[in-house]
Amino acid sequence: MRAVATYTFRTATNAVAFLVRAERALGFPIDVISGQEEARLIFAGVTRVLPHSPERRLVIDIGGGSTEIIVGRGAVAERLTSLPLGCVTMTQRWFPDGRLTVRAFDAAEAAARTEIETIASELRGMRWQAAYASSGTALALAEILEANAMSGAGITPDGLAHLRRAVIAARSPSRLKLAALKAERAPVLAGGLAIMIGVLEELRVQSVQPVAGALRLGVLYDLLGRTQHRDARSATIEQFTLRYRVDRAQAARVARTASAWYAKTAAPVFAQYLEWAARVHEIGIQISHLGFHKHGAYILENADMPGFSAREQHLLSRLVLGCRGGLGKIRAELEFAEFRALLVTLRLAVIVHHARQPLALPRVGLDARKVIRVEFPARWLRARPLTDLLLACEREEWARAGHRWRVPRS
Repeated sequence: MRAVATYTFRTATNAVAFLVRAERALGFPIDVISGQEEARLIFAGVTRVLPHSPERRLVIDIGGGSTEIIVGRGAVAERLTSLPLGCVTMTQRWFPDGRLTVRAFDAAEAAARTEIETIASELRGMRWQAAYASSGTALALAEILEANAMSGAGITPDGLAHLRRAVIAARSPSRLKLAALKAERAPVLAGGLAIMIGVLEELRVQSVQPVAGALRLGVLYDLLGRTQHRDARSATIEQFTLRYRVDRAQAARVARTASAWYAKTAAPVFAQYLEWAARVHEIGIQISHLGFHKHGAYILENADMPGFSAREQHLLSRLVLGCRGGLGKIRAELEFAEFRALLVTLRLAVIVHHARQPLALPRVGLDARKVIRVEFPARWLRARPLTDLLLACEREEWARAGHRWRVPRS
């Protein structure tokens, strides 16, 4: 099962409080996804219902609160854009009293074009061979245009101009008498129409074909990929290690050790997140060697990370922030046993690999679920006095944070 939340949850001031209640009612988590991630999933859904082709395609998806515009070749999205334009928000802003006037339409279209023109020249330069539109607004517009003989070839500028005149002539949504117009679509038709007109004008598109696949189908196939070793999140982590020139050998050492020790402490439900965090824990090192964990955490919290929800990015960010240094900055998270187990193993792995060289590790006893228990062989530590010192400092840091260690010596 997977549930995703989009624009409304990205912007609502009470989203966090509502999520708690909604997740309790549903019985599983709701992932709040970024606009870029929404665009990626929409493109994935659209390409699944189109014939396979190497041609470059433009995909437009007008939702209730945002509009996603994607250009890609085959099944690969090359440019992902999410704009704060939606049929509901545009209707609320420019047609608040329900009056459908020329002046209101002009203002709405100008607002839409202003947002779109920031990306228009770049997108036009990508020279797509076909244009498609997905989701409710596009499908409704296409159906209305065809049913009322306003356009015979999908969504076109001329067809939209005919529809615009018909909508203005009605003066209000309640008086709209158009074939194929559903009652629930009528109140927000004007907002969606203004956006589609703006998109086609700015991108100079002459014809757009409606397509059924969209976000829901993209989420489904993305979820399927996670079970078949085609997880987009793993690909994103790999891209980040390349983009930020991570020492991949060191990251792999830390990841292997942290994962092996985490398996001793808890059920492996979060094991994949620990490995990902270990592989990118040094992405901030190009900015600062001393404070790399702070810069890395900022990147992970704010970057576009295909495949990851906001909650998942936040978890990675907090793990990287806490992988070294004081624990005061993540004191609240330490109250959760699952997070504590992840962080203990990550920090210990960073410590034992401080020399950044291959290392034969001893058998280590570790438990971090209730009381933190760490057991290293005394003989192994005597041969590595710096590691012994770093572990002693680590024990004191956890004590200051209110989590004492039990350290039996073998």
